[in-house]
Amino acid sequence: MILDPLNVTKGTEVLEVLENGLKLKLPKDGGGIVMPELAARTERYCSYYIKVLEEHSMAFQLDLYEEGHEEPTFKLRTGLLPNVKSFIVIDTELLHGQVLFPEPVAGSLKMVCHGSRIKREAIVKSELKSMPCHHELTIEITDMIYTDEYPEREELADVIMVDRFGQNAQREWPEKIHSEEELKALLTAQLARVKEGYPFENWSKWGGALDMKLKDGTGFFSSIKKDGRWWLTDPDGNAFFSFGCDCVRAFSDSRVDGVEKWLEEVPDPNGPFGQFYQYGKWRETDPRDMVLYNFMAANLYRVFGDDWQKNWEKMCAGMLRENGFNTIGNWSDEALYGTCGVPYVSRLPEFPSTKVRIFRDFPDVLSEEYRENAAACAEALRDRKDDPWQIGYFLRNEPAWAFVDDLIIADEVLYNETMTVCKAELIKTLKDKYGTVDALNEAWETAFTSFEDLEKHQEKASAYSEQAQKDLKEFSVRMVRAYVEIPSKACRAVDPNHMILGMRWAWISDPDLTAGWENFDVFSINCYAVDPSDSVQHVADLGVDLPVMIGEFHFGALDKGLTATGLEAVRTQNERGIAIRHYFECVAAHPYGVGAHYFQCNDQFLLGRFDGENYNIGVFDICCQPYTEMTGHIVASAEHIYEVAAGTKAPAEEIAESIPMIAY
Repeated sequence: MILDPLNVTKGTEVLEVLENGLKLKLPKDGGGIVMPELAARTERYCSYYIKVLEEHSMAFQLDLYEEGHEEPTFKLRTGLLPNVKSFIVIDTELLHGQVLFPEPVAGSLKMVCHGSRIKREAIVKSELKSMPCHHELTIEITDMIYTDEYPEREELADVIMVDRFGQNAQREWPEKIHSEEELKALLTAQLARVKEGYPFENWSKWGGALDMKLKDGTGFFSSIKKDGRWWLTDPDGNAFFSFGCDCVRAFSDSRVDGVEKWLEEVPDPNGPFGQFYQYGKWRETDPRDMVLYNFMAANLYRVFGDDWQKNWEKMCAGMLRENGFNTIGNWSDEALYGTCGVPYVSRLPEFPSTKVRIFRDFPDVLSEEYRENAAACAEALRDRKDDPWQIGYFLRNEPAWAFVDDLIIADEVLYNETMTVCKAELIKTLKDKYGTVDALNEAWETAFTSFEDLEKHQEKASAYSEQAQKDLKEFSVRMVRAYVEIPSKACRAVDPNHMILGMRWAWISDPDLTAGWENFDVFSINCYAVDPSDSVQHVADLGVDLPVMIGEFHFGALDKGLTATGLEAVRTQNERGIAIRHYFECVAAHPYGVGAHYFQCNDQFLLGRFDGENYNIGVFDICCQPYTEMTGHIVASAEHIYEVAAGTKAPAEEIAESIPMIAY
């Protein structure tokens, strides 16, 4: 179909009408095209090409609106590489809302679905717009078609985008590695300067404060509330602030299937570098076979040969201590656990589930199946239950079902046509409360003929009446409590020595998510913000009387080769350091803040990791080289973090200039 130059959003300028599309200039606050055909057409797929004519990546979002709604009900965000045509396929099956992260097409970046499900016939406005940017954008959008069958894409552009070290082949910056000699000099020097212990005299071997003993040591990490302030303590009873770094591993999960022609070198799978390939699927339901290549490990192998893993472990642990990190965060190499002189957090390897799920990854939590699976999953904790270097463990990370703001999970019980244990228990609860279906109908303003009518599909039952919403929210709290409590108790039975660090909620999308907090030792959230103080306070305001740990945060820039910033953005590596220091110290200054873990140790891959993220968020780059303009600020923060936590030193006042994120 031909794109109509009149169908552009406010502020968008048509620079040229192309034979099969449009060249557009987009305003800084976002612009693009209107797609009235999306609701009117019946074909399953809408596909198009989009080319970002800039030096950095960009995110575009399809916003779908319902009648009477000022904000879009459903949003599909997609990341795009710069200066190459990205092929985007919109599968209208995604509008059902069951998938959070669809698999992207090779050559494009991460896709994510936000908001609630929407029926195609209910769409009254469709807009494809760029996310806000720090400058105006120029793009080309072409070849938009609607098809019933999955569309085929044209060949990728003939261009080399990634050099043999995994770096951006299209750009230069002062620290870029150009030869194996440079790489060897860098890594051998870093290994040679490794020292034992931390650079601060008042830190214990655990990274706690020797001059702030809060209680008798228990032999394990624990917590204490003193004078209205929560603290963690190291095994000797000293104050401990968890100054952490996530994803500490010699692994860059660089996804290369379908984009091999963009690589300077494609290593022979049967040669010495073939060991750094991984094969499989992201999810069993995805159509593509995934191929990952570990450029980071390959770079270490170039320098250290078969001893690369052992040398990396020594070098990395030393560099973490050198930069003030006293915690190895989530998703890290287990070879470092209890062996390298840095405390660590771990995670339950598998969170319990059930064969039938209520919505996305929310299990049938009132079933015996869930209870049995929780006990089985907890057994994975047994091997490390006596390790004093383990701070504690997270139960899971960012439940996908909780990405929908104000979700009433009991609504999904009734929406789901399957007769789950949760549905049976919900119906029983309503029978016990109302006695007769007439009483239920009066309260819910419905016309059910029997309670068995609730076994059938119900569309957003909480909207039936005020009382229906109240009943379903009450049952939702019961479900969330079971979701939390059952695995927590199973884990506690296996490992009573270590702290349960919570769920790492992506955000508190509904106050009911705090249900069951009493089962944790620490309440954890991931918080991408300039200042996390309000988010920590929000947890406390909801009645959670626990120490609060930030499981993830980061800042990225565009000045050193990568083309996307991540979820918080600044202009330079120096400003990344300023922002990180401010963040750590804001957490420490809060009376409930006991730790923050930076996401992540190394940069992501230029063309995208397993799901398409490609952010400049590492403490180190893909060659294991530290961003020294940034790490100087991190060391300064670690040196004074206990003074900030004790209130004897104010948090760093300098704040970096934020720019709009480039993230998906």
